Order: sequence, then C-alpha cells, then structure tokens
Amino acid sequence: MSSIAASRSPDPAVEETPAAVRMASAACAFGAADLDAALIDEAKTCLRDLIGCACESRALPWSRQACATIAATPAGASIVGEAGAYAAGDAAFVNAVMGHGLVREDMHAGSISHLGIVVLPTVLALAETRAVAGADFLAAIVVGYELGAQLGRAVMNAEVAKIHRPTGVTGPVAGAAAAAHLLKLDVNAYTSALAFAANASAGFNQWAWTGGSEMFFQAGLAARSAVTAVGLAAAGAYGSPSAIDGAAGLCAALGRAEAGANLRPFAAEPEILRVYHKAVPACNFAQTPALAALRLARTKSIAPARIASILVRVPRAGALYPGCDYAGPYANVLQGKMSIQYNVAAALLTGEITERNFDLLADPGLARLVSATRLEVDPALTAAYPGLQGGEVLVTLADGTQHAVRLEDVVHASAEEVARRFEAAAAKVFGAARAAEIAETIDTLEQRPDAGALARLLRA
Repeated sequence: MSSIAASRSPDPAVEETPAAVRMASAACAFGAADLDAALIDEAKTCLRDLIGCACESRALPWSRQACATIAATPAGASIVGEAGAYAAGDAAFVNAVMGHGLVREDMHAGSISHLGIVVLPTVLALAETRAVAGADFLAAIVVGYELGAQLGRAVMNAEVAKIHRPTGVTGPVAGAAAAAHLLKLDVNAYTSALAFAANASAGFNQWAWTGGSEMFFQAGLAARSAVTAVGLAAAGAYGSPSAIDGAAGLCAALGRAEAGANLRPFAAEPEILRVYHKAVPACNFAQTPALAALRLARTKSIAPARIASILVRVPRAGALYPGCDYAGPYANVLQGKMSIQYNVAAALLTGEITERNFDLLADPGLARLVSATRLEVDPALTAAYPGLQGGEVLVTLADGTQHAVRLEDVVHASAEEVARRFEAAAAKVFGAARAAEIAETIDTLEQRPDAGALARLLRA
C-alpha cells in the first residue's frame, strides 16, 4: 500500500500534505517518553474529574436512558458503577453520557469543547480489549486532547458555535486520535481513523434553547463514533486524507475552509495543559459570572430583596452561545444550567453554587432577580477571550448603592478539589475500600503494565 503521507493531494483547496496526515504524523511521533510530570498530572486530574462526574450522575435520567439502549455481552468493557460487560462502543457511549451528566466536565476554552467526556470513555473502553501499558494510556489521552483542541481552535468561533455543538464536532476526532494512538496504528491507518471520525462530527445547539437532552447524548455518540472510526481503520478501511480540510470536507462544511492550514499539533504547549476544571455545575460561559456573583454575595452580604438591577458583562462568545442569554421561563434543569442570568441570580439568592441551586426553577425570588438581570458584551473581555474568560457582575440596590466584582479569568477548580470530589463520589458508589483502590491505580498509572485494570475497577 502506498504511503498516504507521501502522496500529494489532488484537491487544490488542500495543502501539499492534508491536515489529517499532518495530525496523524504528529500524533505518531508523540509517545510515552514525551510525557513530563505536568502532562501526567493533568491527564490524571482529567480522569478523576470524568470518573467523579460519572459516579455522581449515574442515577440521572439521561444516564439511565443511555443504559436502557444497550445490552450486556459475555465479555467486554465496563460502565461506571454498572455490573457486567458491554461492547466497547456501548460502554464508551454510556460513560460519556454519565461524564457529561452534571454539566461539570473539564473544559478547553480555545476549542469551546469538553474533550474529556469523549477521549476518556473511549480509551477506557478500548483499554479493556487489549493489554495497554499505563504510560501509553496516558500518552493516548494527551494526544486525544491535542488533536481535538487543535481542530476546535481552527474551526470554532462564536458564529459557528451558535449552530454547531463544538464537542459534537471535535469529540469524534479527539476520541479517534486517542484510540488510534492506544492501538498504535501507523500513519496511514491513523489518517483513515481521523477521516472516518471527521465524517461523524455532528450535533446542533437547538437543545440549548429548549433544555433538550440532546447535549448529553452528543457526547455519547461522539465516543461511540470514535470507537467505530478506529475499528474501521484498524480493519483496513480507507478514509480520505483530505476529509478535514478538503473542498468538501469538515472545515468547508462549517464555512471555515481556510482553517485546515492552522492544524499544527504539538507546535506549542500541549493543549491538555490549557484545560480547566469547572467549579460550577453549569455551562462554561456561566462559570465566571456565577463566581463573580458568589463573591458579591459572600463579601457584601447583599440581601436579595434589596437588589434593584443586575448587569452582567461577558465576552461576545458567551452572549452568543445558545441558551446562555436566556431569562426564562425555566422548564427544566438544563435551561437553568445554560443560562447566565439564572446562575448569577441563584448565586446571589443562595450564597452558594451547588446542584441545589437548580431546584429553584419556579422560585419567585429567583424569577425576580432574573427579570432584573441584563447581559452586556464587554469589548475588553471579548478581546481577551479565549485566552482569558473573564466576566463582571454589577449589582445596583434599591437605594442606588452599587457593588461590582470583575474577574479577568475563570476560577478553576484546583486539582486538589477535583480529587476530593472524585474520592467522595467514588466512595458513595463503590465503598471506601474500592474507591481507595481506584485512586491508587490512577495515582500510579504510569507505572502499571495494564491500564485496563482501572476500567475494570469501575465495574460494579
């Protein structure tokens, strides 16, 4: 078979070397030996975050609905907290839905994507199908985040994201990149895997206006598509090397035909180091405003009844993202989790940011504060985004007194906080002894000969 990497694309819209080939070549050149302490630590934090979120969301409707669509097999991959084994694609699907279930997953702002909820369920499922060293498993995670983030940076902007779900676009490619690395595919097969994954990129953002649950299943479908894409490539199926940047490829479909030239994995700091972990169980764009409102509530002791108006300043991307500039009515939890107005009002009303805030959908006090809230696009915050994701909340009281908090960037949940959340959630599902074993396995993963042991520990 002739080398894809050596061939010149006949498509005049494509560079000398198609984007998928460049991406596959860069990924194949990265290995366990390239992992440093920072990359290992962040990959482990991403794993803890994903597993912790999945443990907490197991009983939520979308998690149970995802489980209802699959059937156990005699042997296969594990689903967090479930008994039995499942086909790898099915396990990846359900674990992705569960990992997304709280809307508190990790976030890569530059790509507007939640990469971990696709990459991690994919590699966990496939690590149970063959022996994979822990260091190779971690390297595959880093590669998955890298290629998914690079794609998102290239094709996603505020206008594209108004319609197309970023994670639905980047997720299949990110998951397939990680899986192809895990299976040690050569550049040709790797390129085909990325091509098939690009063809599976999909997902629209209408759910954000209605509170539809498509959002959760988009992550699951992306993970399942990643497993399928890599399986096809490993079986010898040929995918177009220009599926991403060709005249009729993914970038062109999104109206970003020129974006393929910007795909240069590992040309700068690895993208996984730019991931942050949410402090607020809500939309990415609601994070900073909610945290600013929380700081006001806690430092100024503002009585909600005294609030006359609330001005929230956000980057343009935050105001445009579907569901974020929404003042109700709120028929379901997801509408509240997406709405900046809701999250700001709830933080001011309760003085906290927890899942309990989303029990207030019909609360009259919250409705009053939401009706008094206005969003404004801030030029300075817009210019700083996505490098910084700032926000400001200005509260005016009935007597004219004003209080404001401006945060120039989102406040992350620390690695220590992510670990505490994970340990508490795992203990509730598995018991203290098994939770401690899972934690120890993650802590020493780079030294272990079989990464699949981690996935098997997640089975009930």
